[in-house]
Amino acid sequence: MLCFTLLAGLTATVSTFPFIQDMPSVDNSMITKRSSKIELKRQANCPFNSNHPGAAPYDTRFPYLGAKNGLPGNGKGGIKVPADGDTAHAFEAPGPNDIRGPCPALNTLANHHFISHDGIATLNELLDAQQNVFNLGYDAALLFASFGISEDGDTVTEKLSIGCDATSRTSPGGTGLLGPEAGLNAHNRLEIDTSLTRQDFFLTGDDHTFDPSLFALMASTVNNLFDRDGLAYYKYLRYNQSRADNPNFYYGPKAPFFETTAAFIFEAFASYGNEGTPDLATVQSFFGTRPTSDGHFTTNSGEKVPDNWHNRRTPYTIPQLAGDVIAMYGKYPVPLGGNIGKGNFNAMGDFGTAIRGGVLSLDLQAVECFFYQLATDDVPTGLTGTLDLPVQVLRWVTGKLNPVFENYGCALKIV
Repeated sequence: MLCFTLLAGLTATVSTFPFIQDMPSVDNSMITKRSSKIELKRQANCPFNSNHPGAAPYDTRFPYLGAKNGLPGNGKGGIKVPADGDTAHAFEAPGPNDIRGPCPALNTLANHHFISHDGIATLNELLDAQQNVFNLGYDAALLFASFGISEDGDTVTEKLSIGCDATSRTSPGGTGLLGPEAGLNAHNRLEIDTSLTRQDFFLTGDDHTFDPSLFALMASTVNNLFDRDGLAYYKYLRYNQSRADNPNFYYGPKAPFFETTAAFIFEAFASYGNEGTPDLATVQSFFGTRPTSDGHFTTNSGEKVPDNWHNRRTPYTIPQLAGDVIAMYGKYPVPLGGNIGKGNFNAMGDFGTAIRGGVLSLDLQAVECFFYQLATDDVPTGLTGTLDLPVQVLRWVTGKLNPVFENYGCALKIV
């Protein structure tokens, strides 16, 4: 289908990325040259689907973790997803009018109707699906969903586009009273430089289309075992790659939080989560890709839960999330900041209580509370810009998150 047509297997030499050639455990044959643009984007324009089905209802025969209507589930995982006989949540490839974006987990949830197949999700759908499918703790599910909606969706309708700007469908009456609701494709909001499998926005004009060459580089770097140590090193490699190539490179306060995109692979994508093996077959299914005969990768019909897959037995909670961020960042504690022109890196200063002199604290409670600060503070989106939260949005997000983070001893905002 047109949405999934990408060029793969482009060849290049290591001279394209000269800093990588001396890094151990990297197969240089997997490194491909950056093009000046993505030749065929997943979706060139934001599609409109007049049919908004909503998430498929949960059948009482297949309750999963019992999360429903945005409320906490029972946290008892180890369940096969989709359950045998649950045809309502069988894989269905997206059509040309269905929105997909940069997050493989959300794309997978949409392709299985755990959130609306058209890619316009509600808060309750997101909370239910994250718990029932991946066994995220209610606290972590609420953090991710609230963060996404407050940054890129609508806090009145509580809707979010998992990809492109669909303000006409996410805002009240389609008017966007508080401005455009850019969806998850928006640069430096929830999709940032150094993505695992997406190119930097400045280099291609597209930071949301899956790049098979980056997936190949990731698979080669981790030797097809996507565990914490391997992915920490790959994140370090991507940081150096972007910092060297991108004159507008920006790795700001949100960047450590998005270590979670890597942690999700070994904590939630592996069958049985942290007890399972995050191998290539499993990970490529969630990323919607497959190997080609020449050793590269290409896209397939869409992101899919692997066959005979089971979710985590125990919930993945905010303290565990913070612990993974600390472990991954702590192995390669790179400075936060950005480039003002190629090769001219400027480290940032302080942010909140967790970042001092452009370096993230490795204290667990400081990082837990840092997650709260990211969701409720005005956060720099570049060296010269800040995302200011309107008071209506701030009131909504603190209303959602204050009860959660009060339990972690964080200083709370009262709006």
